[in-house]
Amino acid sequence: MKTGQKEVAASGLACDIFIGRQPILDRAGKLYAYELLFRQGHHNDATVSDDLAATATVLSHVINELGVEAALGPYLGFVNFDARMLVSDAIEMLPRRKFVLEVLETVEITDEILARCRELKRLGFTLAMDDFTRLGKEHGTLIDLVDIVKIDIMGMDEATLADAVASLKPWPVRLLAEKVDSNEQARLCRQLGFELFQGYYFARPTIIAGRKLSQSQLTLLRLLDLSLKNAEIGELEAVFKTEPGLAVNLLRLTNSAASGVRHRISSLRHAITVLGRSQLQRWLQLMLYSGDQNGGIPNPLMQLAATRGRFMELVAAELTDISDNLADHAFMTGIMSLMPALLQAPMAEILGSLPLLPEVRRALESRNGTLGALLSLAESIEANDETTCFELTAAMAGVDSGIVNRAQAVALAWVASIDRA
Repeated sequence: MKTGQKEVAASGLACDIFIGRQPILDRAGKLYAYELLFRQGHHNDATVSDDLAATATVLSHVINELGVEAALGPYLGFVNFDARMLVSDAIEMLPRRKFVLEVLETVEITDEILARCRELKRLGFTLAMDDFTRLGKEHGTLIDLVDIVKIDIMGMDEATLADAVASLKPWPVRLLAEKVDSNEQARLCRQLGFELFQGYYFARPTIIAGRKLSQSQLTLLRLLDLSLKNAEIGELEAVFKTEPGLAVNLLRLTNSAASGVRHRISSLRHAITVLGRSQLQRWLQLMLYSGDQNGGIPNPLMQLAATRGRFMELVAAELTDISDNLADHAFMTGIMSLMPALLQAPMAEILGSLPLLPEVRRALESRNGTLGALLSLAESIEANDETTCFELTAAMAGVDSGIVNRAQAVALAWVASIDRA
């Protein structure tokens, strides 16, 4: 069994189903929740024709196979429910303080549905109304019961969106803007009173001319550059000494990782040796995304970058024609792919400052080569683009939808563990 295969296989997810997560952020840009998305892997069809089967499958995998904590970490989980699932007793197996039940826009608001929603509220569940666009007679009684209203802003102009928000003013509901694709849209929604935001707008690079990197970012990039060049330990040690906080974090990390060692690691030189160059590079990349004490970068960007890197690493390990260190290079490619959003600088400028391998550079610049295909696969999963996802998977020797599913599950669990740490 190849490197990484045991770990991927251990998640046990069925080959034709996997779970995606889309982040939901609060007004401060911090993670609030994830929507759990259903994807079907045994044919190229992005349509979920049976909402009951889709939701039941997602919940089964989250609870029984992946584990709620592994899938969501410390955050809430939003899940879609059609009429049949709402009245099903299966809902009541969910942790009531962990899940938000989204009532799909296709649900006919009958007396039975209203009675069931009242019961679910009594049991302690949070309810959300999905895909709201305008107030209709069918919404009146349900809005009295829901806590969150999700407004799909795609295709709405500012006036239409403002009218939709105004129509909900009589109710004490929280507004969630869905399909937010840019920081401009997020700013507009904040002005209109939205509290929650769903989408990957935070990962869109905003290039600011003349922007200067913080001292901690410059130090981390310098250390990453030296590590990639296989610089002497003394050179790395000298740079660490200029950033006492970073040096303390390195010592804390290595002492935690080397808990079985008899003697405490007390020198930077010893810490760098124990950690190793590969792990040092990974740690430096993640530290870049963690931000500094003066605000830093929102946590969602780090989670997305770490998920990409880990997912690509796991899939790379399963490829039939794997080359030396391909998995390590795949991890780096995934992490580096979001550097423009992190540093608010063009990719070409970032690549010019680091001695990356040509294949990593080609993947980041033009999605070429094996690493480029792996990066495109990760991006297609994030975008919920099943057609592209399955086309890319079919072209990879030794990889099928089951491997992709399990790699995604393991990556999500790994990133959740980082967040807890």
